[in-house]
Amino acid sequence: MSNRQGASENQAILRRWRDAVPNDRLAHLVRDAARGLTRMMQISLARHNVSFGHWVFLRILWEREGLTQRELSEEAGLMEPTTFSALTAMEKFGYIERRKLPHSRKNVYVFLTPEGRALKEKLVPIAEHINLVAVRGVTGAEVATARKVLLAIIENMAREESETTQQDD
Repeated sequence: MSNRQGASENQAILRRWRDAVPNDRLAHLVRDAARGLTRMMQISLARHNVSFGHWVFLRILWEREGLTQRELSEEAGLMEPTTFSALTAMEKFGYIERRKLPHSRKNVYVFLTPEGRALKEKLVPIAEHINLVAVRGVTGAEVATARKVLLAIIENMAREESETTQQDD
């Protein structure tokens, strides 16, 4: 999708929310907001030859290296085959390396290369800029309220999921 198509799509989404269905379910609004943030991040990352899927793992590894593929999958909320594919590509790009450690010959651990570490200086400011753009015209108190509401939604959904899966057992 070109930038022009994306802008046109965003305008259509705004018209829909403001005119057609201003009181539609919150889930749809959150999805559209996340889609807009993700799209801007994808466009910005592409300028640095980094996919959004790689960004997800880079963010985790910048905070904590030496995780196994399974741990990375859990942290990212993705299936292991998806993680394996992403890590294989990231290794080809020179962002990560996979190693076995002496204390555990069974597991393979993922570490950033100097190139992968250096991406942080380029990419984090981009993400911070996108976040600033996203909340332009929104007060700090409103952002704090939005964060509080979204965290409550995440907690409520996790609790409901847990209760639902316990009932199924």
